[in-house]
Amino acid sequence: MPMGSKPRSVRNANQSRRFRFVLLIVGCLVVTMTFLVVSKPQALFLSNIGLGPSLLPPQSGLSSDHDAVNGDDHGIQGSRKAPLGKEDAQSSQVLESNKEKAEGGEKNVIVVDSTPNEETNIHKLTETKTEIEQNGMSVTADDPSRNQEETHDRLALPTISNYTINDRTQGDGTVVLEHSDGGEQIQTPERKPLCDDSDRRTDVCEMHGDVRIPGNSSSIIFVEASKTEQKELWQIHPYPRKGDEACFKGVRELAVEAGSEAPPCTINHDAPAIVFSTGGYAGNLFHDFSDLLVPLFLTARPFDGEVQFVVTDFKNWWITKYLPVLQKLSKYPAIDFDKDKEVHCFKQVKVGLRAHNDFHIDPARAPNGYTMLDFTKLTRSAFSLARETLVNIEDLSVRKPKLLIIARKQSRAFTNINEIVEMADGLGYEVVVQEADAGSDIARVAGIVNSCDVMMGVHGSGLTQMVFLPLNATIIQIVPWGGLEGKAMMDYGNPAKEMGLHYVQYSIAIDESSLTEQYPRDHPVFTDPMSFHSRGFQVLRSTFMDNQNVKLDVNKFKDVLWKALEHLIQ
Repeated sequence: MPMGSKPRSVRNANQSRRFRFVLLIVGCLVVTMTFLVVSKPQALFLSNIGLGPSLLPPQSGLSSDHDAVNGDDHGIQGSRKAPLGKEDAQSSQVLESNKEKAEGGEKNVIVVDSTPNEETNIHKLTETKTEIEQNGMSVTADDPSRNQEETHDRLALPTISNYTINDRTQGDGTVVLEHSDGGEQIQTPERKPLCDDSDRRTDVCEMHGDVRIPGNSSSIIFVEASKTEQKELWQIHPYPRKGDEACFKGVRELAVEAGSEAPPCTINHDAPAIVFSTGGYAGNLFHDFSDLLVPLFLTARPFDGEVQFVVTDFKNWWITKYLPVLQKLSKYPAIDFDKDKEVHCFKQVKVGLRAHNDFHIDPARAPNGYTMLDFTKLTRSAFSLARETLVNIEDLSVRKPKLLIIARKQSRAFTNINEIVEMADGLGYEVVVQEADAGSDIARVAGIVNSCDVMMGVHGSGLTQMVFLPLNATIIQIVPWGGLEGKAMMDYGNPAKEMGLHYVQYSIAIDESSLTEQYPRDHPVFTDPMSFHSRGFQVLRSTFMDNQNVKLDVNKFKDVLWKALEHLIQ
């Protein structure tokens, strides 16, 4: 072999070995990169953008800073407290950032795992989108613009390791967090007060949950889910004349309370309950409607019959008298609270009745925008009354208009009733005279009233019978002497208009009042009647209402009846 060929052969062998070595190194790099791409893409991504694992919370436990994030005054049991290292400090900054966003968001609840020595994550229950900002990066949860193909290019929000997505909210707002080992953690929201005493006319309590009413007692118990040191107790008169001490002497006071102890149920009800009293002024026709039937309509009508009445100061005659109306509002027999021996259990209970002004419904405050038209429609239906709306009379020779005169017997009575009847008959009316006291047979009275076209009477409870009149009928209120026009309008004038009736108000003159037989013409009763108003209602009532009768000037009043007749034939 030539001398020059040996060195050349050695160099070729060395080059071959270096090539195989480089090829081996490149192959290892390719395998390593393939492994990283396939098995740990997030690690590769975080390294490329300069984010290390310090962004994740440490596994060794949580510092006391996490107590504030959790909102738990008692801290986290079992967590280790240790000085913060570099990575811990960065983790704390991230949690502090999340805390600030949670405090600025809406309905955010952050729950921190209290189990020590395991990976701790954060689960945020929120109704708003959550955004994490760190090192200029912004990752938004629940962003619909991102699809699943970008999974490798986004930060996944951490989740609690021991709670599942099966968290649920109970009917009372309680949040139940289901534990992965089958247990549950209950988070009970702060409950609002049982009763609302802000209304000037009535106090009403409303409870949802486990409510027990032991019969023959004065207690209504809302059973708390767990024992609490602070008890809630309300003393309620379930009758809507708040502040009327004379009225409340006949209304039983009930104790509405929240507690963890209550007698066991003997009867369970699916329907909710409304608790009210038939004491107070029940029996007076005006108060029967103003204090009980109209408020009961407001409170019970939204349940469409699926409601149970529980009645204290139970008057069987009252229940029987208005049974047709009560049966329109409830499908169930009323329970006598005072005599019943059972422990009745309900899921919803209202104590007291919603009420607006006397004999009035404010549609803006009423459920479903109810009005007095809705109430009178239900009343006519309850008593199966024939006429819903008055039809104008086209020919007086075919049908005479019917006039109903409400005749009082004691105070504010007509002293010339026969003269009034004769005058009305001469105008072409068919006249019916009925006593102001409707008596026990309210169905009979309702039928008579509904058959009439015009009703007239002196200010008093007898005018309440106008609820049975057909729509567009006429009601004439005669106001006694004494500056009672405002009261007359409030008690009957405004309600009549709200019922769809044609309303006429007639104020008598001094010569039409029987007070001329008791006082001289220069007495303040005649010269300054408003001065009696400032002396209290009892003085006003005894002077102008209880001791005054009316002798109508038929010649002057004839014009009123003639205008009512014109309204019928238009």
